Amino acid sequence: MFNSTFIGLDVHARTVTATALNTATGEITQARMTADPTAVTAWVEGFGPEVRVTYEAGPSGYGLARHLLAGGIDCVIAAPSKLLRAPADHVKTDRRDALGLARMLSLGEITPVRIPTVEQEGLRDVSRARHRAVTDLAHARQRINAMLLRHGLHYGDKARWTGVHYAWLARQQLEPPTSQMALTAELETEALLAAHVHRLDADIAALAQDCEATAVIHALMCFRGISLTTAFGLAVEIGDFTRFTGATIGAYLGLVPSEHSSGGSRSQGSITKAGNSYARKLLIEAAWSHARPYTRPGARLRKQLDKVDAATRIRAIEGNQRLHRVWTNFQARNKRSLKANTAVARELAGWCWSVAAPLQQNAMTSTAAQEAPMR
Repeated sequence: MFNSTFIGLDVHARTVTATALNTATGEITQARMTADPTAVTAWVEGFGPEVRVTYEAGPSGYGLARHLLAGGIDCVIAAPSKLLRAPADHVKTDRRDALGLARMLSLGEITPVRIPTVEQEGLRDVSRARHRAVTDLAHARQRINAMLLRHGLHYGDKARWTGVHYAWLARQQLEPPTSQMALTAELETEALLAAHVHRLDADIAALAQDCEATAVIHALMCFRGISLTTAFGLAVEIGDFTRFTGATIGAYLGLVPSEHSSGGSRSQGSITKAGNSYARKLLIEAAWSHARPYTRPGARLRKQLDKVDAATRIRAIEGNQRLHRVWTNFQARNKRSLKANTAVARELAGWCWSVAAPLQQNAMTSTAAQEAPMR
C-alpha cells in the first residue's frame, strides 16, 4: 500500500520548516517549528501512520532521522547532489525547499543516503579526525620548509622528518632574532601535531582490533598500499559494501569518467569526483604502491594474509598481481601517471569490494539465522 502523505523538511540548526503533501486530496500543510526531534516527531505523527519523511543531508547530521525511525516513521535522507532542480528556478526559500522535497518524495525521485548507526558514525569521526590531523601536520611542515628556504637554508638529504633531520633543524639559527622566534614556534606546532597524529594512530589500532569492521579491515590490508589507517578509513567511510557491485562502487566513489553524449557524439572527461571524497583520496594514494615491482608478497603482506580466510587470501593475491599488471600496461603505453593511477584506484575499489562484501554478507546471513529461532 502506498503512503498517502509525504513530508519534506528543511532542517536548520535552530528551526525546521515542514511541508506535508497529501497525494489523495492534494492538500498541502506547512509549519515552522524548533529543531527539536521530539517536536518534529509529534507534528509528523499527527498525519497518521501512512506517512513518509525526507530531508537533505547536511551539517545537522542524522539525529533527527534516527529519532523518526525509532518512532516507527519511515524517513530517508536525500542526497543533495541528486535532487532535481529547474534551471530557471531562482527563488529559494525554506517553504519552497520543503515543498519540493515532499513532491520529489511522492514521485520516488529521492536518492537516499545511508544512515549509519551511532557506533559507525563514531568510528568515522575518529578516522576523519586523523585525516585532518595529518593534513594540519603536512601544512606545518610545509611552512617550516618555506621559512628555511627564504633564509637560504636547504636540507640536502631526501629523507626528512627523521631523527637526523630534527637534529639539523635544531642547529639552525635565523637572523634576525624575530625570525628565529617564528621558527621555534613553528617547530613546536609541528611537534604537537606529530604527537597528536601518533596518539590517533594508536587509538585507531586499538579500535580496529575489536569493532564491527574488524574483519573487513583485515581483509583490505591484504592489498598493497593499504595500511591499517587506510583500511580503517575505507571500512568506516564506505560502511556497507553489499550496497554495491564491483562495477558500481567506482561510480559511488567518483572514480569513473564524466561523460557528455548527444546524438552521435560521445565525449568523456575527467572523473566525476562524486560521493565520498575521503575514501576516494585513500584509494588514489594506495594505488601508487602498485606501480612498484611485485613478484610475491612481502613480509607485511604475508603476515596479514595469515589473518584472513582462504577465499579472501586468494582474492587478495590475485588482486595484487592484477593491479601491478594494469600499472605495467599503462606504463608500456606511455599513459600519464595521474590517469593511470586513477584507473588503478578505480579497479582497486572493485577488488576491495570483492573481499569486503562477501564477509559482510556472510555476517548478515549468520545474524539472521541466529535471530530466526528467537522469533
